[in-house]
Amino acid sequence: MFHSGIIPDCTLTAFKTFKDDRGWLAEVYRQDELPEAQFPAMGYLSLTHPNVARGPHEHEHQTDLFVFFDGAFKVYLWDMRKDSPTYLTKQVEVLGRERPATLIVPPGVIHAYKNIGTSDGLIFNCPNQLYAGWNKAEPVDEIRHEETSDSLFQLD
Repeated sequence: MFHSGIIPDCTLTAFKTFKDDRGWLAEVYRQDELPEAQFPAMGYLSLTHPNVARGPHEHEHQTDLFVFFDGAFKVYLWDMRKDSPTYLTKQVEVLGRERPATLIVPPGVIHAYKNIGTSDGLIFNCPNQLYAGWNKAEPVDEIRHEETSDSLFQLD
């Protein structure tokens, strides 16, 4: 059903690192490089154990701005936006310590990631919506597909 390809709206940006004798620094996002609708509303860290997956799930309104900088993660994207030129495209990337990058995932793109490394891995996310809204008083914008045994969105 899906064909492999690149989903242009899922912007993948390799880190530009600034190195010196102490290590390196990378800008993960800048307001002057993002559309205002993608400006982060919050940020959180997520630790994922080896061989554990998060997702697949999607958002109706939220855009995620993931920062993969640690560990080794296989990232899966499925474009289910019927009005998108890349509708039914599946994109798979390996990101983390060996290939650090920022990945923007817009609403309607189902996404998941799995820690394929041998140790815990960290991910930083800066979504443009507050989880459960202001004061956590609104419904969570998340459609979870990982809880459906016959889901079309399978990780290998």
